[in-house]
Amino acid sequence: MNHRLFIHNVHIVNDGECFEGAVVIEGEQVAEVLRGETSPARPCDETLDGQGAYLLPGVIDDHVHFRDPGLTQKADMESESRAAAAGGVTSYMDMPNTVPQTTTLEAFEAKMADAARKSRVNYSFYFGATNTNTPLLKDLDKSRVCGVKLFMGSSTGNMLVDRMDALRTIFSEAGILIAAHCEDQSVIAENIKRCKALYGDDPDVSHHPEIRSAEACYRSSELAVRLARETGARLHIAHISTARELTLLEAAPLENKHITAEACIAHLYFSQDDYAKLGTCIKCNPAIKTVADRAALRYALTDGKIDIIATDHAPHLLKDKEGGALKAASGMPMLQFSLVTMLELADEGVLSLTDVVEKMCHAPARLFSIEGRGYIRPGYQADLVLVRPDCPWQVCKENILSKCGWSPMEGHTYRWKVERTFVNGHPVYAEGKVDDTCRGQALKFNRN
Repeated sequence: MNHRLFIHNVHIVNDGECFEGAVVIEGEQVAEVLRGETSPARPCDETLDGQGAYLLPGVIDDHVHFRDPGLTQKADMESESRAAAAGGVTSYMDMPNTVPQTTTLEAFEAKMADAARKSRVNYSFYFGATNTNTPLLKDLDKSRVCGVKLFMGSSTGNMLVDRMDALRTIFSEAGILIAAHCEDQSVIAENIKRCKALYGDDPDVSHHPEIRSAEACYRSSELAVRLARETGARLHIAHISTARELTLLEAAPLENKHITAEACIAHLYFSQDDYAKLGTCIKCNPAIKTVADRAALRYALTDGKIDIIATDHAPHLLKDKEGGALKAASGMPMLQFSLVTMLELADEGVLSLTDVVEKMCHAPARLFSIEGRGYIRPGYQADLVLVRPDCPWQVCKENILSKCGWSPMEGHTYRWKVERTFVNGHPVYAEGKVDDTCRGQALKFNRN
């Protein structure tokens, strides 16, 4: 018989509702979802009193860079999946710009095998499209590959796809969700030339939004949308960062769209005013832009244009962040603090608690057709997170679990706290500690 855990006296946030109730975990799965003080159908082996905390589905982050293999001085699957567990993230989808790049079937299988050994939470990996590997797209196992990652116009690790014939082939033949990084390289190159003339060879990071401008983002996103409409491809635009790009998107339910969009924590939380204080710690691609852009992105979380919230978690060593807009590395670690950041924005009225769960848990599961995850439902895998409001704690070096050892949130005091994280029914994180015996599972995708 499977072990039965009764979690009661909690506020369950699920399927657009928030209600007092209880959940029974039996083995790896949710067995019962109960309202009020209802007792479980059968006796349980263990009882956990939530004492009024909130029980949510585990976060599914569709956009992370765990740097494994080849860049493991910055991060690796073990360290970053531990950070995920501590942040209530129970599943992730990792990007292909590693060393070697995930642009061959062999590299994909090697990553899957590595994750089975190392990852404390559930996992999947993108297949990276290039100018020359399009013949491999037909061989992808759609039940195991989360999507095809396409760097349109700009990339890290020389994965730029800049040939129109290759782009058309990818959009026409991928047969699977295409997640696109959209920044136009020709616009960026012109902006670099102008900024160097005005500000020197490595302009201050405050000029990063001028270099990786709104125009660079819009021009590339517009091309991606046009190609998707012409070919019928399933397009997902990563890390939308501008108000103008939102004009390309439809305000409609996720199920009615074949072009969807993601917003990332950095663009929802910071603005270019924060460069003065945080400098290159918040330098990322696309650049963090204006207060008006941030306001538009926040509004789009509730009007149906932005479908999911992710992190673009991209750790670097602090020495890599030295320099300005051109020399400092782009990217920041945010995975451990993504959920509590969005819960804080919910407290401020940016969106509702049920919206947070929709954009971080439910919608990613539906968008990628993930089997049996993303909801608190009987028969679904018990990927759950218990969070408590009004429980202040401060981010410091001692509680940062990402291997790089820093965060732009360092010194910030959060009001919400992740108390426990369950992955496939296993308490992978509790009382400030990660259970390193836990291993996640490969995500499975139900696609025709």
